[in-house]
Amino acid sequence: MMLLATLAASPAQAHRREPDAGGVRDAQGRYAVVFPAASAEPNPALTPGALNPRVTQADIASTICVPGFTRGIRPPEGYTERLKREGIRAYGYTDRRLRDYEEDHLISLELGGSPDSPRNLWPEPHHVIGGWGSYAKDRLENRLHRLVCDGRVPLARAQYEISHDWIGAYRRYVGPDPLARRTHRYGD
Repeated sequence: MMLLATLAASPAQAHRREPDAGGVRDAQGRYAVVFPAASAEPNPALTPGALNPRVTQADIASTICVPGFTRGIRPPEGYTERLKREGIRAYGYTDRRLRDYEEDHLISLELGGSPDSPRNLWPEPHHVIGGWGSYAKDRLENRLHRLVCDGRVPLARAQYEISHDWIGAYRRYVGPDPLARRTHRYGD
């Protein structure tokens, strides 16, 4: 079930509008669907995560920490779009609009996740209650990538944390609330 609400910069700015064909329009008139908080984490039975065997702690300097590494291993859009359609059905989402999701790597390519295993790809909603959608997870992925490449967090720890509780990892490494856009520096 999806919650129909207005997308806003903060909960204080949120106000309810009438749904428009299964969704709402935000203050700028854009169509949006907001998913319940339970949609923020993937179903571990469907998306447990999978690793890229080419990436280990010993070789991060020649793999994930090389600028552009992920461009060479990213699967083609046709492949991920097909998986996104299948995943939307498997996850039981009633919203079938592809634009409302990112076919996301649970363990990101930047952290040594498998580029093409269906076990590592899932239709992650962009907009989830509390700001816990794909855009928040992208911020976490970037932060963990920097920490791993700087030698401040072991690769295996980053992979485990993002695949088992990415929201908890976000709170630890980025900040407590993705809507507030406050960040802190882990270990600084």
